[in-house]
Amino acid sequence: MEAPGNVAARPAIVSLNPCLDAILVAIAPPEQVLALSHYSRDPASSSLPPQARARFAFTGGTAEEVLAAAPDLVLASTFIEPATRDAFERLGIRVATFGAPATVADSITQVRAVAELTGNAAQGERLIAAMAAATRPDPAARPIPTLLWQPGQIVPGEQTLIADLLRRHGFANFAAARGLGQADYVALESLLAAPPAVLLVAGDSAGQSHPLLTRLKDTRVEPFAGNLINCGGPSVMAASTRLRAIRAGLE
Repeated sequence: MEAPGNVAARPAIVSLNPCLDAILVAIAPPEQVLALSHYSRDPASSSLPPQARARFAFTGGTAEEVLAAAPDLVLASTFIEPATRDAFERLGIRVATFGAPATVADSITQVRAVAELTGNAAQGERLIAAMAAATRPDPAARPIPTLLWQPGQIVPGEQTLIADLLRRHGFANFAAARGLGQADYVALESLLAAPPAVLLVAGDSAGQSHPLLTRLKDTRVEPFAGNLINCGGPSVMAASTRLRAIRAGLE
């Protein structure tokens, strides 16, 4: 019997989710990956480095495209259409679904599950070690009231991965302190009336690029890439690098 890390034990894979794409690319050999989701082709939504996007094929996510690729395993989100999943499984293609991690610990659990499922356990543990090192909290860091202004002028809830990352790097959730929850809208006028110490702007609406933001004397306004907000795995390290840089600039 082949050991889990050997090539013979590794299924050929199609991924239909951009967050799973990033994990897969980080731990699996390229020849194991038949196609990634079309979301990862777009630099605005992709969690992949540019050089990785050039190395892989992509699928629009239709059942016909996936079946033509003839994978052994399909990785998808829990929101995959039941009919699509049934079609794959009737043809002998295994489907594994994953939700969105709400914490760094959840993301580590997800990476380990994907790694074991794909026969890349050792590579998964290396990624997990890097994630743990990148997100290790600094107990001496003074929490700084911070609002993450996401695309659409909404804010993240407390039970989200990005909220966990903010806490770990010494940023207190200003939105939660104001009684705001997941996906609540923050108007420009409201923000100007009660600004946080740090404003991370991840969207490009008219309000989020308004000149009045430059007049906030006691608020540090910093851009924050939207593709660092939702995904775990390698994105945790990229988001942590950005947050550490912002924090360093405040001290």
